Amino acid sequence: MKYIVVTGGVMSGLGKGITAASIGRNLKNIGYKVTAIKIDPYINIDAGTMSPYQHGEVFVLKDGGEVDLDLGNYERFLDTELTRDHNLTTGKIYQSVISKERRGDYLGKTVQIIPHITNEIKDRIRKVAAKSGADICLIEVGGTVGDIESMPFLEAVRQMHREEKTDNLIFVHVTLVPIDTQGEQKTKPTQHSVKELRELGLTPNVIVARCKEPLSRNTISKISLFCDVPEEAVISAHDARDIYELPLLMDKEGLTQYLIKRLSLKSTTSDTSWIEMVERMQNLKGQVNICIVGKYTHLEDSYLSISASIKHASTECGCDYVTDWLNAETLEHDPECLKKLEAYDGILVPGGFGERGTEGKIMAIRYAREHNIPFLGLCLGMQLSVVEFARNVVGLEKANSTEFNEDTPFPVIDILPEQEGVEDMGATMRLGDYEAQLKPGSLAEKIYGSRSIIERHRHRYEVNPNFVDKLQEKGLVFSGVNRNRMEICELTGHPFFFASQFHPEFKSRPGKPSPPFKAFMCAMLDRQKERC
Repeated sequence: MKYIVVTGGVMSGLGKGITAASIGRNLKNIGYKVTAIKIDPYINIDAGTMSPYQHGEVFVLKDGGEVDLDLGNYERFLDTELTRDHNLTTGKIYQSVISKERRGDYLGKTVQIIPHITNEIKDRIRKVAAKSGADICLIEVGGTVGDIESMPFLEAVRQMHREEKTDNLIFVHVTLVPIDTQGEQKTKPTQHSVKELRELGLTPNVIVARCKEPLSRNTISKISLFCDVPEEAVISAHDARDIYELPLLMDKEGLTQYLIKRLSLKSTTSDTSWIEMVERMQNLKGQVNICIVGKYTHLEDSYLSISASIKHASTECGCDYVTDWLNAETLEHDPECLKKLEAYDGILVPGGFGERGTEGKIMAIRYAREHNIPFLGLCLGMQLSVVEFARNVVGLEKANSTEFNEDTPFPVIDILPEQEGVEDMGATMRLGDYEAQLKPGSLAEKIYGSRSIIERHRHRYEVNPNFVDKLQEKGLVFSGVNRNRMEICELTGHPFFFASQFHPEFKSRPGKPSPPFKAFMCAMLDRQKERC
């Protein structure tokens, strides 16, 4: 097993995850199977109980693991499926060590950070890497070098470096090269970051420097001299037009060839599919306008997978797009804003939790339904589509979800039976992959080209089966079902009205767009043609 450990310095948010994902993509292109592990130093067991405002969206894996959004980037770049074991947190590590101590596994020893915590970290890394069957394992250490909470993890990878053969583990350090008021690239932050890394016993083999413009030859020489890395291992990670161009940029900078040499690898194939995908992305014609009506709209990372899925569909359809983010509460406070929705080619209502903004979302859904605007609803977006239809078409005026009103006379959305009595918030929802059977001749079957699908879920509430007949009598079709659970709803006679209880955005990939998103894009193009 080859290990590539990616650390970050100077400041957070430099793009360690994208850097690691780009490295992995390039190594996959030359014939290697790559897996990835994300280390998050927070004490939470997982990301499931976190607000999207903290770390962006909570990404859901096939086994129901609720994880950091970087694992979503790994899945998209590497075109793979990971599990909850690929995300290590301080909470998971300490919980495991304490459980072992309580069982007496340590035979009366004093349990300490070293060796017990660090051994647990190393064991988990190696087990995940081995179980994946990969040739190369990427390890992203979250946080910034110097953070107290990251130290046990950095100590663990330091020990791994000593235990592994020289050409089996290397360190890639991502830093910042800012520009001063005179327009000069400054290397001092990088120098201090590397110094701090060395104080922990770690020496970077590669430095990836984030910068506005390509590193000058003088800057590269200076970083090489002061940080003791070869000039060919100082990689300029300057701003790109799109994150999917980064693997090509890094390959052009010579990083792949350096890793081949440093890890004693061989290039066995040359997969050009990523290059072809990026070329298609750069040659899009036309443009559709999409309005996303959400409640976390001021932080776009809250909907990162949705943004990625729209991009994948856009590339596949050969059409560019513009996304406007509309806070659902704006519609509640100023109903006149509804009229602005007519200008869009499509309206998307994403998932979320809590009552805030739900009435605004319902207003947007009604507008899309009544004005024949292509509509895509995801998770809560489907639930509120049912509420809207029940109120305004079926005539159940006070219909609602029991999540927002426990006393509603028409609980068209109700808590899952297995959720009743559940007290813990973490990892207790309906999570991960579940199958759905699609109705013959439905829009859903047409979109997927199949009668059976598997998609990822994250919810506690669902359509109340006691109201299904009433809703279907009035024209709402439940075209995807898992036993008595309604997974998809659609409208007959509408250009495109499709909503899912699951999150199709979690399985979308570059070059392999999510079927509902691709169909949504096609519907928006059709609307645009009709209006022209």
